[in-house]
Parts: sequence; C-alpha cells; structure tokens
Amino acid sequence: MLTGHFFLRRREDDEVVRAEDDATPAEIYGLRMTRRSIAFDALLALVLLAAGQAEAWTGAQATHRQGPHWAEALGYGLAAAALLIRRIHPLRCVLLVCGVLALEFAVFGSPEGMGLTLIPSVAAYTVANREDRPRALQGLAALAVLGATWLAFDPVTVAPIQYVQGSVWLSIWLIAWLLGAYLRTRRLYTQGLVREREERALVAVAEERNRIARELHDVVGHSVSVMTVQASAVRRLMRPDQAKERAALETVEAAGREALTEMRRMVGVLRSGDETPNLAPPPTLDQLDRLVANFRQAGLDVVLEQDGEPVPLPPGLDLTAYRLIQEALTNTLRHARATQAVVRVSYRAGTLLLSVRDDGQGPDGSPPGTGLLGMRERVAVYGGTLSTGAVDRGGFELCAELPLGTT
Repeated sequence: MLTGHFFLRRREDDEVVRAEDDATPAEIYGLRMTRRSIAFDALLALVLLAAGQAEAWTGAQATHRQGPHWAEALGYGLAAAALLIRRIHPLRCVLLVCGVLALEFAVFGSPEGMGLTLIPSVAAYTVANREDRPRALQGLAALAVLGATWLAFDPVTVAPIQYVQGSVWLSIWLIAWLLGAYLRTRRLYTQGLVREREERALVAVAEERNRIARELHDVVGHSVSVMTVQASAVRRLMRPDQAKERAALETVEAAGREALTEMRRMVGVLRSGDETPNLAPPPTLDQLDRLVANFRQAGLDVVLEQDGEPVPLPPGLDLTAYRLIQEALTNTLRHARATQAVVRVSYRAGTLLLSVRDDGQGPDGSPPGTGLLGMRERVAVYGGTLSTGAVDRGGFELCAELPLGTT
C-alpha cells in the first residue's frame, strides 16, 4: 500500500507535466500572471507608447523621421500595445512588433530613433526568457527580418559602411535576446535542482515507509504468532466434553496461521530482492543502554536521562521511539560535529516525550535530510509531533511527542 501511494504520487506528477505541455508560457515554471505583473506590463507599454509618440510627432530622441508622422506614430503605438501580451504569448508579441514595424518601414521608409531600439528589445528579451529554445529562435529570426527591413528601407543608409554601422545598433536586440535566454537557463537550472531534491525526498519517504511497514509487519507477526501458539496450547488442555470451545480455538488457530502466511508474503513484497530477512527481534527502549554504549565507543559522549515512571509500550510504538533516538544520534555523529549529546526519555500521563540535544554546529539552513523526513513519517504513524531546531547556546535539538493512547 505504501509503494502504491508512492507510484500514485508519481502518476500525479506525470499528469502535472503533461498539463504543463499544454499550458501557455506564462503558466510554466511558476511564471503565472499576477496583478503586479499585469500592472507592470501596462505601465511599460504606456511609457514606451509615450516615448514613441513623442519621437514620431516632435522628433525627440530621433536621428531622423521618415514618412508621415501619423504613420510612424501608428506603427510605434501598435508595437507598444503588443507588449501587453508579452507574458501570455511572447512569440506572438514579437511577431506582432516585427510585423507592424516592418510593414510601416516598407511602406513609408525607415526612421531612426530610440523607439526603434526599445520596443523590439523588450519583445526580444521576453521571447527568449519565456519560450523554449525553438520558439525563441523563431522570435530571433523575426527580429533579423525586421533588422534587414529597416536597413533596406532607410533612405539615409546608402554606403556599405553605413550598413555596418546600422547593424551595430541592431545588436541591442541580440543582446536583449541573449540576456533573456541566459536568465531563462539559470531559472530552469535552479528549478531543476529543486525538482531533483523533491524527487529524492519522495524516494526517501517511500523507502522509509516501506521500512516502517516491514518493521510493523514483523511486530504484528510476532504478536499474531504468540496468539496462535497460546490458542493451540489452550486447545490441547480442553476436556473431551468441550467440543464447542475446542472448535472455536481451532478456528482462531487456523486464522492466525493464515494471517502469518499472508504477512510473510506482504513482507516479501516490501523487501527488495537482494535484502535478507532480519531475524533479530525488534529493538525497544529497554535496549537504549546498549545503543548509547555503541555511540560512546564511536566517539560521541552520550548522556542518557529518564524522567517519570516507565510504562509498558505497544511494540510498534516502542520500536518507533528507539528508531527516533537511533536516527537522531546517528545524525549527530555524522553531521553535527558534536562532542556530547543528551538523550532524555520522559513518561507523562498518556504521552511519551523524547528529546536528543547536542552541542554541535546546528543546522545550516539547508532543506531537511532524508533522516528527518523518515523520522517525521514514523511519528506521523502514531499521531505524534516532531520538532527540530537550533538551541540557544549552540547545537541542535530534536523533540518528539508520542501519544501512548494510539495503538
């Protein structure tokens, strides 16, 4: 069931990927439209529209104007308006900008000024930043056609050296496109690292759940085995006149043996092919002294403290408490660079409290490792809580609270 949950999660991830294939560029990689982005695009289009109109009608920031002023103003206005859809349809935006300006240049001649530079630069950056590489190259090809059209229909450009100089000014579009492509690559690389880390975490959680399931199956199997043996012993002590009682116990015994057989099959499914069965009894909190001694031999000074009167624990809960302390001490020994750890086991009314505190370097702010993910899975099985964090005087502390009423 645990592995089935994992593969169900993987199937959901695959469905998300297929949904992204049909999504617009604005919806991929977390680039969804927000009110702030819409307002920014509207403001950007308005500023470029005002600059283009000022250039067309007054000649501001223009080397020279060509053709009727209304035609140049119309071309800059439509091109600026196309920027409103640059996040939703980047390729369509750059095609509209290039098509409108190229048509205006072909009919009335090519002007020279900042309007020609800024509007296509914004479109070039956007198409490279938000589209995949083939579509971004299509946008770059459209910009190349626009540049060729501008050079061909500019009456001021007549000498070969002037064509070279004009192409230098057009390189601003290429720089904007390269900047957008670079930032897109950086973003995809970062998101790839995040997705890889999440996938590793999913695999670690699935493996830990399988391990928990195997251990709990062993614990339950031991209990069922004891019940079956006891039922068999009582059946043999029955008097000849207790036929009904003997039949009931035979039914219990048969059901117990059948349950043991099915549980062995389940454990075999959860266990990998090259993994040998662990025939040792599951560890409990009664074996903490031995666990602490092993860590002391490894070089970690461990202090074991106990608070409250110990109470009998369900086997699965007892195993979980032991594993939490074992994993916490292992992390302390491997990663914390600590010299001492304090393990405290507290028995409260209906609650078992566990804490492991060390004097190491504490967390580095990185995402939780697979060990902590596994401990959270174990605690969640019994409805408990797990908290971790740095302590005031340095070091790291893990605290777990396990309700004793959950079986």
